[in-house]
Amino acid sequence: MKVSIGLVGKTNTGKTTFFNAAVLGSAEVSTYPFTTKRENVGTAYVVTPCVHKEFGVVCNPRNSICRDGWRWIPIELVDLPGLIKGAHEGRGLGSQFISVAAQSDALIHVVDASGSIDDEGMLAEPGTGDPVKDYEEVEGEIVLWYRDKIVRNVKEMTKEMRARVPPEKAIAAPLQGIKVTAEHVSQALERTGLNGGDIAYWSDEEMWKFAATLREISKPTIILANKMDRPNAVANYRRLRDTFKDMLVVPASAEAELILRRAEQKGLIRYVPGDESFEILDASGLTDQQRWALDNVRRLVLHEIMRTGVQFALNVVVFKLLKMNTVYPVYDPNRLTDRSGNVLPDVYLMPDGSTVRDLARTIHTELEKGLLYAIDARTGLRLPTNYRLRDRDVVSLVSASQEKQQ
Repeated sequence: MKVSIGLVGKTNTGKTTFFNAAVLGSAEVSTYPFTTKRENVGTAYVVTPCVHKEFGVVCNPRNSICRDGWRWIPIELVDLPGLIKGAHEGRGLGSQFISVAAQSDALIHVVDASGSIDDEGMLAEPGTGDPVKDYEEVEGEIVLWYRDKIVRNVKEMTKEMRARVPPEKAIAAPLQGIKVTAEHVSQALERTGLNGGDIAYWSDEEMWKFAATLREISKPTIILANKMDRPNAVANYRRLRDTFKDMLVVPASAEAELILRRAEQKGLIRYVPGDESFEILDASGLTDQQRWALDNVRRLVLHEIMRTGVQFALNVVVFKLLKMNTVYPVYDPNRLTDRSGNVLPDVYLMPDGSTVRDLARTIHTELEKGLLYAIDARTGLRLPTNYRLRDRDVVSLVSASQEKQQ
């Protein structure tokens, strides 16, 4: 299953532009509120150095792409309609869309760093909007939605706990659909000091505190300060960074990335997403408007913030927030191939702490059933099924059926 990242924020902050830039799509973008009527789902990629150079081989990727020594690994990106005050109660179909967002593994909260939208998400005079307030309002709606979902299930949770089910499991059970685990709940109870108490008697303040903490733990989030090429953006970026000191705030221009991706697609420039520069291949083939747009991207974005921030944001979420490791399973640990002879064909994103058994389960449940051990392709050592995988591990999983064939 792919890692899933949700894009949230108010309308007109540039979420859909970010989505189109990341997946090279054509979802509708407009200046009127709520252009996105339902979620857009597409495939984006995160990037990491491929291991083939270390082993001195040429790889034949199947579930990913290798380009110039970099492995591009697919993830799911979900663009949600803009959220406004009252969204948790269904305003603007908000509760429905928060539900979709809650099924993601992590979130990118897009704000308009230029302050060009008002409280309702309508376009406003640049600098009159407040991205700090915008973030707090949307975040508040998501926490309220979490709180309401917990409150609706308190009776069921209490019943399970009184039947001797551990509190973390009882609370997590009805929240599994939004990827809340018992470990998430355990951490939230510990952090809020509510472990040992009866959830049926929590005060409103305690319920809010728990919901906010559980949301933070179960849905790691970065703030994307979008529209950094516009006036007032730098000052607002600094405000965001100083106000939310415990969060990662990434400066970005999704529009600049989209311009570069589409120019690259047309063969006008050489550009790799995430790069700090681009090369014009044929200046004579550019229209005056295209030349103007590319010049602005170079001058206002790349010279100021070094990169557009789109690819950087995706990489940060997967590798920093979610702490994913890249693992390459192979059939033949000596030749580094699958059964068909493809070299280093697959790479999987595995959460930190995942074991050999977790990898087998991810690949196929039948493989897990017959799993005996793994072989480290670098050392040739046997690895037990509870061995904790590390980033860039290349392993061969050995099952009972393989042992019989040998």
